[in-house]
Amino acid sequence: MSGLPRGAANRIVVGGTTLTWAELPALDLPSPAVVVAATATEALAAAWHQATHGGELLITTPGRIELLRDELLAAGFSIVEGDKVQSPSAVRDAEPDRLWLLTSGSTGRPKRIGHTLASLTTVKGDQAARTWLCPYLPGTYAWWQVVTLGLTQPGQDVAVVEQSELETWPVVAAEHGVTAVSGTPTFWRQTLYRGTEELAKVPLTQITLGGEPVDQAIIDQLRAVFPDTRISWIYASSEVGAAIVVHDGRAGFPIAWLGKESPDRPTLAVDGDELVIASPHHGAGLEGAVRTGDRVEIVDDRVLVVGRLNSDEINVGGSKISAGIVRNVLSAHPGVAWARVFGRRSPVVSTIVAAEVVLRTPGAADEGDLMRWCAARLPEYGVPRRIRFLDAIPVKETLKSDV
Repeated sequence: MSGLPRGAANRIVVGGTTLTWAELPALDLPSPAVVVAATATEALAAAWHQATHGGELLITTPGRIELLRDELLAAGFSIVEGDKVQSPSAVRDAEPDRLWLLTSGSTGRPKRIGHTLASLTTVKGDQAARTWLCPYLPGTYAWWQVVTLGLTQPGQDVAVVEQSELETWPVVAAEHGVTAVSGTPTFWRQTLYRGTEELAKVPLTQITLGGEPVDQAIIDQLRAVFPDTRISWIYASSEVGAAIVVHDGRAGFPIAWLGKESPDRPTLAVDGDELVIASPHHGAGLEGAVRTGDRVEIVDDRVLVVGRLNSDEINVGGSKISAGIVRNVLSAHPGVAWARVFGRRSPVVSTIVAAEVVLRTPGAADEGDLMRWCAARLPEYGVPRRIRFLDAIPVKETLKSDV
């Protein structure tokens, strides 16, 4: 590769230090390489090296490498951990400018999806100057989306928070003038659950949600704190890239978008209950229509992404209900901060609807309150018959919950 990325002069805030991309620690990486980034600085330095030197690269974290170490070594990757380099067990030529991403592994073993810096750079038009907060796990698709903004778009600064800083990120964001934040719905629910006093001090002009199903309740809760801020949700994955972007403040996307073809834009379809996407931002070898494995429901004029096909549908005595739709109803209760819905075995009807719930404040609702709330909005078979109350919102290092 030649020349510097267009965002080379952008500001980076990492570990409380402000610098430019070129001021990151210089790396001398083999190719192909897996960089196991123990800190945000190591991950950003690896991204800068790839953007300026090319080569074949996969960035991951210490928490994810052990499951795949032998597989990656056998696939010809050197594994770089700080100053230590583990040589591959098989040697091969590097693929030029290849970036590899690992899927979340939420439905099984993580897979490698091939991209390039160009295929990961989905925002290409001129943008208003912003400082983006990046809370994501290094090397994930969502992380690369923020990082490519900082690398390729002038005026797009990036402030990175480590996993250990997530509880106090609004304080960090306010200190460094963050104006845009991208996070999962679970990330935002957890932030709101901790309180809005510090959050409201962050001068946000852009809020983005993605990585999980986005319901109207979380959009409305953010709108209450930031009435003048643009709130967007994005459907994106390692396989199809950033495929759906919605800015109108409503959950789901317009049904009129289905089947609509436009140059350089994804084509959306529904086959049965499954979302199917043909995207120009797809990973290597995924040309054409890709079955996403995500279940959708059409409600009025919107197409709602409600959950994974293999776990969303609950069969209650022959009547079927979407766990995602029940979750959306529970999440809309004013006393609920977070909910998970699933099927539970029953000796009478084989399966009943059950839920785990985190309340906004202790005593904000009880099991009877939530059952009555659901009964007024769902068919009888869709009302949760068992509700367990949790003390905190469960979240994985990917900033997602098991929903």
